[in-house]
Amino acid sequence: MYAEIAARVVEEAAEHGEVVYAVPGSPSVAERTVVLLRVAGIEVEIVPGLSFADLAWNRLGVDPMTGARVVDARMFAADAAGFAGPMLLAQCDTKFVCSDVKLALIDDLPPDHEVTVLQGLGLPDERVFTVALADLDRSFEPDHLTSLFVDTGEVAVAAELARLVALTERLRGPGGCPWDAAQTHHSLRRHVLEEAYEVAAAIDDLPVDAPAGDIPVGAYDALEDELGDLLFQVMIHSVLAAEAGAFTIADVARHIHAKLVHRHPHVFGPKGVDGVEADNADAVVTNWEQIKKAEKGHDSLVEGITPGLPSLLYAQKLFRKAKSVGIEPDATDDITTEQQLGDALAALAAAGARAGIDGESALNARMRRFCDQFVRMERLASESGIDLAAAPAADVERLWHAAEAG
Repeated sequence: MYAEIAARVVEEAAEHGEVVYAVPGSPSVAERTVVLLRVAGIEVEIVPGLSFADLAWNRLGVDPMTGARVVDARMFAADAAGFAGPMLLAQCDTKFVCSDVKLALIDDLPPDHEVTVLQGLGLPDERVFTVALADLDRSFEPDHLTSLFVDTGEVAVAAELARLVALTERLRGPGGCPWDAAQTHHSLRRHVLEEAYEVAAAIDDLPVDAPAGDIPVGAYDALEDELGDLLFQVMIHSVLAAEAGAFTIADVARHIHAKLVHRHPHVFGPKGVDGVEADNADAVVTNWEQIKKAEKGHDSLVEGITPGLPSLLYAQKLFRKAKSVGIEPDATDDITTEQQLGDALAALAAAGARAGIDGESALNARMRRFCDQFVRMERLASESGIDLAAAPAADVERLWHAAEAG
């Protein structure tokens, strides 16, 4: 929404030469659109205004110089991680946001902990009142002029993750662990792979219908342990990146949050005529692949597949991307279970060994031919002005066969 607003302002400026864009409160505080306009390549004059935060501190009787801070409620868990004390939360404009804040606090604070709600500050109908933390997402109607104030006292928000970050920094710091201090991104690469494989092994040990069904006591113990090891890899790589001035763990959380919202327009986008619809998993995958292609600036859907993947994983990724535009390679109908597929793969591997053919290389070569054909099909579609994601199945099939001839 913010990007669309900023783009509209830029368009109006290009058409009319000069426009006024007004925001509630100060344009320099908690206004994402203003941040975007500053880097939009147009001349921008920022006229200072009275911030909602100034009004809030006044109504609350709190001096922010005593340690209070302003936090974006939409990124509360990441922005407030490890922080304890008074916080003013901006962008509390929906019950969903209020619910996220409540869920981030409810494990550490009592349900009746007092939260102050501030609405319409500076207007004739302004309201300042308190609610219990447990009722934060169901006791009032938030809007774009709603803020919250909460004082956690000595209790830190998302303290567990903050402590893990602090521990990782301690291991890397002076007087810490010589092994951790000596690590680089490249020296840790194999550990990332090992921990990921151990997570996969722990998943394999779970009941096949987990989390549904009857789960034996202790069934999740191994997965919890292995996920912790993998999480440490995320933490230490983020700490290394922070040392280089590149990014922090909070940036990682913000980036994946924004990415997931952007790639789920059927959940977070507008509804109705102008919205993106996805009534089933296949439609979700189609939307996802097209959005990802646009994000990466790729000319082809298959351009972003990591080179050097094991051939079977490479094949699965290629087939998934092909399916998103309606291409489904021929497959036998005899295989309906994981065991049957495993037996078939084992038989093919045995046949390759008997014939002196390396199965990995054979599958890799076949998938490269498939990939080349797919790229040729995309090129033919582009030359014909056809959008593969929206084209009728017959048109996609015709282009696929035409690419095969190439």
